[in-house]
Amino acid sequence: MDHCHRPTGVGVGLRIPHYETILTHKPKINWFEAISENYFGRRSLPLQKLCQIREHYPIILHGVSLSIGSTDPLNQHYLTELKYLVDLIKPAWVSDHLSWSSFKGRYCPDLYPLPFTEQALKHVVARIQTVQEQINVSLAFENISRYVDYQHSQMSEVEFHVRVAKQAGCFLLLDINNIYVNAMHHGFEPREYIDHIPSKYVLQYHLGGYTIENGIMLDTHGDKVSDPVWELFVYALKKIGPKPTLIEWDNHIPSLDVLVEQASMAQTLIKTTDGS
Repeated sequence: MDHCHRPTGVGVGLRIPHYETILTHKPKINWFEAISENYFGRRSLPLQKLCQIREHYPIILHGVSLSIGSTDPLNQHYLTELKYLVDLIKPAWVSDHLSWSSFKGRYCPDLYPLPFTEQALKHVVARIQTVQEQINVSLAFENISRYVDYQHSQMSEVEFHVRVAKQAGCFLLLDINNIYVNAMHHGFEPREYIDHIPSKYVLQYHLGGYTIENGIMLDTHGDKVSDPVWELFVYALKKIGPKPTLIEWDNHIPSLDVLVEQASMAQTLIKTTDGS
């Protein structure tokens, strides 16, 4: 296949339980998104599997440990491994999260929100530009689910994200489920959030499922896409337009057929929604 081919339509997250099904049956899936850090071992079995799958499908890399908002220095070992993977897989772009997860060299198993301040904006923009120069590929950053607000934030989440994209020269990965979850927690209108995002900055959508535990809506990526998120996705298609869209499922991973079914639902909505 053409290794410069850009993903289109709807893809699914590449997960270990599905490797053999994919390689054996070559299901009709447009593309896969692989978690970058899972393939950093240069002689690892997962990397071998990824390369085999890459022969048949476009692959996009999605990171969880760049920690772009941290005050730690950028992790040069991480960037070296990422650059090696980018050169090997040749993804059309690489994505990560507008968040931080490291402090004084220690990494936390979660993604923590940034304060939406001018200082944080300047800090993140400079770091994104440095990363783009080092790995030489388009970058997209995802809006995370967040469960706290900072009292000293100076702007809204959506204003912060759009200004990051504009000033850093990067793109946004718009997670529709995270917009909905955050809207429910922080009391904003999710459609107004989408209204404020210029289409030119959006490179990709994520669709995933939330769960409710003890009355709290959690972005667990462990269930089917909910009806309110499907509705918000349709609104995004109308306001922003169609973009490569991923079905994301990380916990209680079902059979690949379930993900294909969810992808088919998303593809149907894209085809039947007027994106004007």
